[in-house]
Amino acid sequence: MNIQVRYHSRLGNTKALAEAIAQAAHATAISVDQTNANINEPTDFLFVDGALYAYGIDHHLKSWLNILDASKVKKAVVFSTSRLSKYSIDVIKKTLQNKGITVLEETIYYKNHPTDAELEEAKNTVKKIIQ
Repeated sequence: MNIQVRYHSRLGNTKALAEAIAQAAHATAISVDQTNANINEPTDFLFVDGALYAYGIDHHLKSWLNILDASKVKKAVVFSTSRLSKYSIDVIKKTLQNKGITVLEETIYYKNHPTDAELEEAKNTVKKIIQ
C-alpha cells in the first residue's frame, strides 16, 4: 500500500501531527515546500494538512494543491491544527473534491499543539483508516 503524507506548517504544530500520522502509516511526512513533495506514483491514501491562516490556507499549500495530479490519488484524508477553527479542513476537502479526489469523511484535528495523548490518538485513527 502506498501512503503519502503532505503538510504545511509555520509554527511546528502541524508538522508534529504530520510526523505522527506518517509514523503510524509507515510513510514520510513531507512539507509541500520541499522539492520532493509532488505525488508522482499511484497513492492509495494521501494524508494532507494545512492550518488556518487568516481564514484560509497558506498560499504554499494552495499552490501545491493546485498542481496535485488527481489521477495519482485514490483517497485523501485531511488533518489540521489551528488556534481558531477547523475551517481549513473544509477548504482543503473542497479543493480535493473539486479535483475529483475521493475525500474520506474521517478527519484528524487538534487545537494548537497536539499533546502526546492526542498524537497517540491520531496514530490510532490512522491505523483504523488504512487497515
